[in-house]
Amino acid sequence: MRVRGVLKEKGREVVTIGTGATVADAVARLVENDIGSLPVVDGRGRLVGIFTERDVLHGLHRRGEGFCGEPIDRVMTPDPVACHPDDSVHDAMGQMSAHKIGQLPVVQDGVVVGVVSVGDVVTLLHQAAEDENRHLLTYLYGSV
Repeated sequence: MRVRGVLKEKGREVVTIGTGATVADAVARLVENDIGSLPVVDGRGRLVGIFTERDVLHGLHRRGEGFCGEPIDRVMTPDPVACHPDDSVHDAMGQMSAHKIGQLPVVQDGVVVGVVSVGDVVTLLHQAAEDENRHLLTYLYGSV
C-alpha cells in the first residue's frame, strides 16, 4: 500500500499557507478547514515549513496574545519531515511514529501534493483489514 492510495481515498485537496501570513491567519485557516496542520509554502508552492496546533499551544503559552501577530515564517517548524506519494504507508507510519507527528506533508518534485494524517492511515488500514476479513470469510463459507 502506497501513500498515493491514501491520497486517492481522501482526496488531494491540500490547504497551505504562505510565509508572509501571521499566526492569526494560520489559526483562522486551521479552524475554517477543521485541520491540524498547515504546510508552509514559498511563492512556488515548495514546502519550507509546517505550522501545527501544537505550535499554537506552545506559542500562546510562551508568548501570550502577542503571538498571534507573529509572522508564520518565524514560528513554523522549518524543513519538516515529509514523504513522497510512492512511499509505502508503512514507511509513512514509521516517520509519524518516530517523529511523534500526526500529519505528514506529501511532496512530489518539491511541491506539496497532499497531507496524510494518522487518522487517514488508520482508516485505510482498517478498511484493508475489513476487506481481507470479508474475503477470507467468503473463501471459507461461501457467499453470506
